[in-house]
Amino acid sequence: MNIEQQIKSLRNELREHNYNYYVLDTPTISDFEFDQKLKQLQDLEKAHPEFYDANSPTLRVGGEITKNFETIPHTYRMYSLDNSYSKEDLEDWEKRIEKMVDGKVEFTCELKYDGASISLTYENGKLKKAVTRGDGFQGDDVTANVKTIRSIPLHLKGDFPSLFDIRGEIVLPFEGFAKMNTERVELGEEPYRNPRNTASGSLKLQDSSEVAKRPLDCLLYSLKGERLPIKTQFESLEKARQWGFKVPEAARLAKNLDEVLEFVNYWDVHRHKLPYETDGVVVKVNNLQQQEELGYTAKSPRWAMAYKFKAEQVSTVLNQITYQVGRTGAITPVANLVPVELAGTIVKRASLHNADQIEKLDIREGDTVFVEKGGEIIPKIIGVDFTQRDPSSNSTKYITECPECGTPLVRNEGEAQHYCPNAEGCPPQIIGRIQHFISRKAMDIEGLGGETVALLVNNGLINNYADLYLLKEEQIIPLERMAQKSAENMIKGIEASKEIPFERVLFGLGIRYVGETVAKKLAKHYKTIDALKHASEEELITVDEIGERIAQSVVSFFASEESSAIIERLKNYGVQLEISAEKLANQTNTLNGNTFVVSGVFTKVSRDELKKLIEDNGGKISSSISAKTNYVVAGDNMGPSKKTKAESLGVAIISEDDFLQMIS
Repeated sequence: MNIEQQIKSLRNELREHNYNYYVLDTPTISDFEFDQKLKQLQDLEKAHPEFYDANSPTLRVGGEITKNFETIPHTYRMYSLDNSYSKEDLEDWEKRIEKMVDGKVEFTCELKYDGASISLTYENGKLKKAVTRGDGFQGDDVTANVKTIRSIPLHLKGDFPSLFDIRGEIVLPFEGFAKMNTERVELGEEPYRNPRNTASGSLKLQDSSEVAKRPLDCLLYSLKGERLPIKTQFESLEKARQWGFKVPEAARLAKNLDEVLEFVNYWDVHRHKLPYETDGVVVKVNNLQQQEELGYTAKSPRWAMAYKFKAEQVSTVLNQITYQVGRTGAITPVANLVPVELAGTIVKRASLHNADQIEKLDIREGDTVFVEKGGEIIPKIIGVDFTQRDPSSNSTKYITECPECGTPLVRNEGEAQHYCPNAEGCPPQIIGRIQHFISRKAMDIEGLGGETVALLVNNGLINNYADLYLLKEEQIIPLERMAQKSAENMIKGIEASKEIPFERVLFGLGIRYVGETVAKKLAKHYKTIDALKHASEEELITVDEIGERIAQSVVSFFASEESSAIIERLKNYGVQLEISAEKLANQTNTLNGNTFVVSGVFTKVSRDELKKLIEDNGGKISSSISAKTNYVVAGDNMGPSKKTKAESLGVAIISEDDFLQMIS
């Protein structure tokens, strides 16, 4: 391959990776590998300017613009940063800077958070627009979605400029990410892969109310504008904090490169204690006048450098691939590893996601594999050391039968996972469904836990959640770790669960995609399990927040003879499968079509009672004020920012008495 062909090949490869990363949010190589390929292309283009291409990946920041949102040009271009991976790289950069500017050079060091880049425009102290990075020259207008992120101020305070942009990173904290995945797994959905892609994908959701449910955060770091009242980068961070922005406190002013390296070395060790994904440190020339003097290359500012931490990565041997069965029948392949220390913990297992992932990486038992935990919650295998592979090894053949019950697996069109269809006879599915039924947000049965459910199933005492209501103390007492008192408590807890309201029972049934919120919507709309059972897909889709996928799942559940039989049994045992007469008597449509925000302290009813009154009368409750809010019910000590926001949007602010008069 000659030089020209080599350059063209690299450009095509990098464009594809750009597309995967920026448009599809599914990168196929690590940042380090991408940067190495990009540097190789830069060096070739520099040595052979005769092959210049204005559309080369070295001259752009990303790929195509997603067409779902309006495309808006950036007032100030969003550049990418040059990357460094060693002390020597930073020293070379410092020498280049010192040759180009006069006077002492100081640096601002900031952590590099791995999320979705955003540019926010503020005019007269109000958020005007929010635009994604896109290709650096233009991005997607995601203002409506960004307004749902609570850490982003919609109104500023202090001595802010009349017009400016501020750049930052929208991130998903580890804790919120883990909670989202727990909920997805409970609904039988495949968990999200990592916080960065999930945060990025959240910005492109069509419904801003869905974005509002996600615990996104925004960390700001860079001001752009004309004649801003600042002289240094470090001062700009302090000013931004004063104006109401969330600016990470970790930033430090470094007088020289030694202090920069101290910052880098400290966070290379301590970053694992942070609540967000971080993949490096950004070092900037502190003086803004010096920044102007240094200027930009075609791709990056000369006055900034990203020092990238190497992702925590180790190699170990994959002993065996095993397969887990979830309560919905979804099969998850698991890599069982020779134990190895990674990012401060001992790792013995790693998820392999699905058959496609195994085939793509050509992972085999006995392989030496590379395991990474670079911001991921769960360790993942990122590749195989083929130099260590036994020449006689065979390709992994994905299982065709359920490892628990032997039933042939199915894989639905368009889905990545295989499923065991034997819902009624596969032990992990049986146990998982009953464990979900008794969980805190569902039936919340006191005296009955997940391990006890497995014990009852394995001893043949129950086979579905309706069987719980036939249990007797004398059956439970002989079991391992059971005694008279624990058996009594369990039976009392099961009996008490008959008073659990319909919406929680509906959630406990474990219908795929019917989470806590959807269960409430369905219960409120249909009032009884019989009415819901006879609803068609077309009818279900007309219900607020119910989509085609949920509708299909509900219809499929009730079409099952086993499900219908169990529901009839629950009905006969006295479980609440309709909204109580008392609750129905208190429900009206008085507030239909109106959205309320409740703020402050109330005297005649509690906040929870007030919210219940809104829902009972057909209204919706929102946690934040937006243009879609109809009323703010204001009590004592209402937050001034909410009051200001409501007034600026023209939202009616009413008192507790006003509200009670509305529903009287």
